[in-house]
Amino acid sequence: MSTVLPVIAVTVGEPAGIGPELCARLAERDWPARIVFIGDLQLLRERAERSGSGARFEPYRGATAAVDGTVRRPGVAEVLDTPLAVAAIPGQLDARNSPAVVRTLELALAGCVAGEFAAMVTAPVQKSVINDAGVPFTGHTEFLAERTGTERVVMLLVGETAQGWLRVALLTTHLPLSAVAAAVDEPTLRATLLIVDGDLRRRFGIASPRIAVCGLNPHAGEGGYLGREEIEIIAPTLERLRGEGMTLLGPLPADTAFVPSQLERCDCVLALFHDQGLPVLKHASFGHGVNVTLGLPIVRTSVDHGTALDLAANRDKARSADPGSMFAALTLAIELAARG
Repeated sequence: MSTVLPVIAVTVGEPAGIGPELCARLAERDWPARIVFIGDLQLLRERAERSGSGARFEPYRGATAAVDGTVRRPGVAEVLDTPLAVAAIPGQLDARNSPAVVRTLELALAGCVAGEFAAMVTAPVQKSVINDAGVPFTGHTEFLAERTGTERVVMLLVGETAQGWLRVALLTTHLPLSAVAAAVDEPTLRATLLIVDGDLRRRFGIASPRIAVCGLNPHAGEGGYLGREEIEIIAPTLERLRGEGMTLLGPLPADTAFVPSQLERCDCVLALFHDQGLPVLKHASFGHGVNVTLGLPIVRTSVDHGTALDLAANRDKARSADPGSMFAALTLAIELAARG
């Protein structure tokens, strides 16, 4: 009996980084999906050989090709070939290849929007070298939001811990700390919580999400003695949203929001700035966490680490690089895609 499998696009990331090796590790496994890597075909073949992987890469046969559970071959993966300008040297950035890196994102996104791909998984890119090539690039999240015309997206990190799943969403992302307080306002908080609540329902299948919201200041303002954002902005916004049917806890002091007894009461924690939430998540599950972009019209997941140029440059270290986050990102993409 033939089984139709979801088609998941996986972008290879920075060609000088660890992404190609991790993709070869992905290709070794048998997944409940049809995986299409988007990158330079020759690069993937070379990195698979360099790392001792038994994976084989073949040209992508197109969306209409009949690939199902009866004919897939473990260890053989399809590649939508996106040639590099010059040969990539592990560990050595080259801005001449940056347009090809951006092109992989464009192809994956176009395929998702057209329905050719059910989701996209992104290996890490090096933002600095893309900008060195004259291509303005803040990050995957901002790129995908701009290209899909999405006004607001939310970064969600997901990690599996001994106590269960930990989900941490961010109100603000890559802002200097001096700018965070001004960015915490009622419209931003409201819009972010609506996206988080909606995607926890739609993407994660949580019927009645419980979201814990951190305060901005130490001790959540200590009744106004350590800041008034909790009193004047955060608490009133949460109360209005509770009146609209959302289940919200807080504002909670960030130093106790992540203790096990609090986490048992919620499905997700909303941190108000980058380093309020992500150190906790990365301490709990670094190397196995997943970055999910909420609010997009497509499913996108990514790894929780960078390009690891130092690992890529060393053959032995590249061979032993932990693929856990890539595996987790692909696993979650397949699960989210199944929910539509």
